[in-house]
Amino acid sequence: MVTASEIPENVKGVVEFDSWLKPFVHVLSERRYLADKWHYDITHATADGSYQSLSKFARDSYRSYGLHADWETGEIRYREWAPNAQKAFLIGDFNNWDESSHELKFKDEFGVYHITIPPKADGLFAIPHDSKIKVMFIKPDGSKIYRLPAWITRATQPDRDTAKAYGPGYEARFWNPKNPYEFKNKRPHFNQKVDSLRIYEAHVGISSPEPKVASYKEFTQNVLPRIKHLGYNAIQLMAIMEHAYYASFGYQVTNFFSVSSRYGNPEELKELIDTAHGMGILVLLDVVHSHASKNVEDGLNEFDGSDHQYFHSVGSGRGSHPDWDSRLFDYGGFEVRRFLLANLAFYIDVYQFDGFRFDGVTSMLYLHHGVGPSGSFSGNYDEYLSKERSGVDHEAVAYLMLANDLVHELLPQSAITIAEDVSGYPTLCLPRSMGGVGFDYRLGMALPDMWIKLLKEQRDEDWEMGHIVHTLTNRRHGEKVVAYCESHDQALVGDKTLAFWLMDAAMYTDMSVLRPATMVIDRGMSLHKMIRLLTHSLGGEAFLAFEGNEFGHPEWLDFPNINNGDSFHYARRQFNLVDDRLLRYRMLYEFDAAMQNCEREHQWLNTPQAYVSLKHEVDKVIVFERNGHLFIFNFHPTKSYTDYRVGVDVAGTYKVVLNSDRREFGGYDRVDERARFFTTDLAWNGRKNFIQVYIPSRVALVCALE
Repeated sequence: MVTASEIPENVKGVVEFDSWLKPFVHVLSERRYLADKWHYDITHATADGSYQSLSKFARDSYRSYGLHADWETGEIRYREWAPNAQKAFLIGDFNNWDESSHELKFKDEFGVYHITIPPKADGLFAIPHDSKIKVMFIKPDGSKIYRLPAWITRATQPDRDTAKAYGPGYEARFWNPKNPYEFKNKRPHFNQKVDSLRIYEAHVGISSPEPKVASYKEFTQNVLPRIKHLGYNAIQLMAIMEHAYYASFGYQVTNFFSVSSRYGNPEELKELIDTAHGMGILVLLDVVHSHASKNVEDGLNEFDGSDHQYFHSVGSGRGSHPDWDSRLFDYGGFEVRRFLLANLAFYIDVYQFDGFRFDGVTSMLYLHHGVGPSGSFSGNYDEYLSKERSGVDHEAVAYLMLANDLVHELLPQSAITIAEDVSGYPTLCLPRSMGGVGFDYRLGMALPDMWIKLLKEQRDEDWEMGHIVHTLTNRRHGEKVVAYCESHDQALVGDKTLAFWLMDAAMYTDMSVLRPATMVIDRGMSLHKMIRLLTHSLGGEAFLAFEGNEFGHPEWLDFPNINNGDSFHYARRQFNLVDDRLLRYRMLYEFDAAMQNCEREHQWLNTPQAYVSLKHEVDKVIVFERNGHLFIFNFHPTKSYTDYRVGVDVAGTYKVVLNSDRREFGGYDRVDERARFFTTDLAWNGRKNFIQVYIPSRVALVCALE
């Protein structure tokens, strides 16, 4: 057993917070030490030996690497890291693709090339705005290779309107508009300690009822007002980093500093984010630093002719993901860390993103990537912290620590970082200062799995209330969770959304308000509302929903690909169904708005876990309190209860502030919202007082002190 005096200073905080970590303090200390050493190396790696901040390092990197125009001198500077190349030349429309006129100079022993291109005789930039460019390298064997600059900020598909799912290769363009978009609105204020986070996960390209790729402008005009009405205060944008294959959902990134040209140009994305900020909505980027596309001609793979520049070599066994058919970064490489950290700073500074959802964190954390027998996690600390058994990639953990350092340094008042981790890695969401990895939130990935399993395998009358409550509350103390009952994963073809599991084909025939709801529709709409509210209020410290799921989108999501004839029919969100007041989709939509806005007014998300006072397996009732609010769920399919006694801790008069049975939400108005509930000074279900309420079948109520 490790004694108190033997606990390393750099992890004392996490051990004091969680004493079960004590046997693993030396492993935790080693992981933190590596990140701290890298931080030191970066911040002390200046030419004159002076100190620089991590943010200055990241900002200086994206401002010096790649192509940059100086509007005062008319010069264009280009800088690229390509250690395997023997020579480098910049070619493009500007020099008629001459392979000898603009040779880059070899600057240093690290393999960094650079060139400064003077203005033309008339003072104009030598490279016109939005013109095509490439970099040509000569390899050690004398052969030539042609690449898109690694730091390019715009890449486009030829003939974008007719390009199919795979499309032709991407082209790099020199983006240098004379009048770039100027931000008008400040970032929304967000206090990690008290503010709630309600996230609307969205994909710009599918955000139209029409079978096409929607644009940034269309999202700004048509979708942002909906998100505002619904009451979400953050958007998580997917598939923004340029990806050659549309059907990859943005997870096969080719150009890390380019925003997807499918939806428009960079200035239009800036306008989208600025408009969201004006509405008080934060914008998060779904950032992909877990892997990269294997594309060679328009990606990072074999960029300088070697297979181990940005990635582990294929021969090492660590260079490719076994399931994703993609390349894996070598986080131990200094220039790789420069590239990735600069990428985060770039999106915060240039596009004004407010934080990141880090994709594929489980894959990053472990050498087994969460795949196979080793990728099954029971929660035993040995699986994460044992030197012999965990298979943890210490370099990836250290990179994630640095990434969190950087984001919180750049946005000290409002940074948000979210980890997509299914493993439950301890300390992932504890502060770096304590010895944690530093994320603000992790995704509650077990929650949608539970709901889908229940809907798939059991009748709701057989659901165990205790099992549901346990799954929703089974999270690490002090590490915040983003709760969700379905995300984009459950919307994809091959799976089913909650609405589809609940109502299936009836959604196509029985959603009209011109006739009474069928038993299938009635059950489906009732449970859809209850599942979302229960997950929202009990499952975490933040909430996430995927666009369209809030109103029970009737179809799955399937991007155009060779298997469906490049059809866009399922790569869209049918918001027209919400706007048709003769359809019940509107009712689910308005309930979601009421739920989000009720939380905004009353706040329960970013508060301590709920106290669950009742999990009644026969009555099918769940009762709990959170932040002084009382939540009552009756999952019984047929029984309604009059004067049902529920415990409350704080005495007083309670009123209903959210009722899933409102007619406007597809209910039957069985609850009198004018009623008041007075506490009786008698202990009940472990609480000091009780009230008696009428709770109809398949209805949820939220009550607050008047």
